[in-house]
Amino acid sequence: MNRRALDGQIASEPQLPPLDVPFNASTAPVEVHLARFAQHPVAFLGIVENGLVRVIDPDERLPEQARLIIVANNT
Repeated sequence: MNRRALDGQIASEPQLPPLDVPFNASTAPVEVHLARFAQHPVAFLGIVENGLVRVIDPDERLPEQARLIIVANNT
């Protein structure tokens, strides 16, 4: 199935109902959400070159299937 047909199929599907969240449900900071995962995200300094983001230090090694956040200044 090509991309345009897939986009059309997804757009034609019925919308999901709103979540059933109690009115008095408490909010939680993102740290609480991330605590559910065994591995926490790791942040590295990066740079944007020609629209691609790369880590500045090429010697950085990550565990397999690591969650990664690249912090880059796009100036």
